[in-house]
Amino acid sequence: MSTPTRGPGVDAKATLQRYLAREREALLSRAEGLGEHDVRRPLTRTGTNLLGLVKHVASVQVGYLHEVFGRTHDLDLPWFADDAEVNADMWATADESREQILELFRRSTELCDATVAELDLDTRGEVPWWPPERRGITLFLALVHVLDEVAHHAGHADIVRELVDGEAGDDRGNLPDLGDDEWAAYRERLEASAVEAARRAGERP
Repeated sequence: MSTPTRGPGVDAKATLQRYLAREREALLSRAEGLGEHDVRRPLTRTGTNLLGLVKHVASVQVGYLHEVFGRTHDLDLPWFADDAEVNADMWATADESREQILELFRRSTELCDATVAELDLDTRGEVPWWPPERRGITLFLALVHVLDEVAHHAGHADIVRELVDGEAGDDRGNLPDLGDDEWAAYRERLEASAVEAARRAGERP
């Protein structure tokens, strides 16, 4: 049985692919225009960094939208080996060039898109790294899972990029067109509101 569409004339596969392409583009755009240090440096307690996010998404998407459906590839992903160090897929070493990571992303995207183009949404695959009772999956569910993953990390990339150089992502047109002084005043209002709310709650900000 084919996966139902979500409304009259809606192509579920094309819709998911369109949203996935948008989130991929948003993620990649956050790493553009930066030097080697800024595109790699960790800016959270857990080490989140821009090039690492690109590397991670490139690696993960080819698993769910290619390998899970019995397809092979020649991509070199040593960070997924059993003896790899923890979080090796979340950052780029000095020996891994930006060009290598971007090419990995491009090639993994091509492989994934080919799988999606060739299979029906109700095609079944198996996720071997999931618990046995959950390993069975359809292409539809795999697409939803990868879309969620990419959007999740594109959001991370938005925040990390703003921490790097103040550039805020606005691919959806949601940010007001404010100058630096206006944003500074806005932040001051938010801080004052937070302090007041803490005071009323009996907290010390």
